[in-house]
Amino acid sequence: ASSSQRAGSDGGTGACWPEARSEVRFQMPVTVGPYGQSQPNCFDRVKMGFMMGFAVGMAAGALFGTFSCLRIGMRGRELMGGVGKTMMQSGGTFGTFMAIGMGIRC
Repeated sequence: ASSSQRAGSDGGTGACWPEARSEVRFQMPVTVGPYGQSQPNCFDRVKMGFMMGFAVGMAAGALFGTFSCLRIGMRGRELMGGVGKTMMQSGGTFGTFMAIGMGIRC
């Protein structure tokens, strides 16, 4: 068959629909990773949500804690303790809310 007979309704480019669909048919499903592992279970998702929230909360706590402690005049060891306390509080709070949100999504 010549390319004009094979082309059909694609405008004469020579490509044909069954060949285009065969590429899609052999792709891996989204839910399976490259080594065949399945998606994480609900507890792993909640744990990952807490860790992500804790990291973001620690960063925000470092930023806001530094400014607030410097504003009230803390220096040296007192500054480090105040910033650390603020980082832990905001990390724990935001991590808890992220874990709850991930638990709701399970």
